[in-house]
Amino acid sequence: MDVQDKRAIVAAEPGTMLGESQWLTVTQAMIDHFGIATLDDDPMHADPEWAANKGPFGKTVAYGFMTMSLLTHMLHETLGEGPAREPERTGYFLNYGFDKMRLVAPVPVGSRIRGKFRLDDRTLDQSGRARLSIGVEIEIEGEERPALAGTWLAIWVPPSGDAQS
Repeated sequence: MDVQDKRAIVAAEPGTMLGESQWLTVTQAMIDHFGIATLDDDPMHADPEWAANKGPFGKTVAYGFMTMSLLTHMLHETLGEGPAREPERTGYFLNYGFDKMRLVAPVPVGSRIRGKFRLDDRTLDQSGRARLSIGVEIEIEGEERPALAGTWLAIWVPPSGDAQS
């Protein structure tokens, strides 16, 4: 299946593997920027010295919400497209939330992670919008347990010329 076109995703059969992203190394700079953006200075994430001496993992770990937020980048990379730039031609996705999202294992600084995506369910409404349930997993290279597993919900809104009134 060619998932380069958003419409192909919407038309895919439930159970279709959408693909996986490239490996991404989680750096302390990424963790620090996330902490600054969210006003969270928890030393388990933001203070390498504290984390090494007092933390439960021997080094800093990514914020759980940071790991979740990387899903967007990983999905765009998997689908071969960036954020919607031409919604009048391609339609656009809206984040609808999550079901059964679990942060299974911590992501230590320096780890490599990647996202895996599967279309679990799709329902169309009378306006041609699709509600998609996407099974997601973020794996940690070399680890048996994933960092994250769950279901990401999205609404796909077709191009304005395709919508039904």
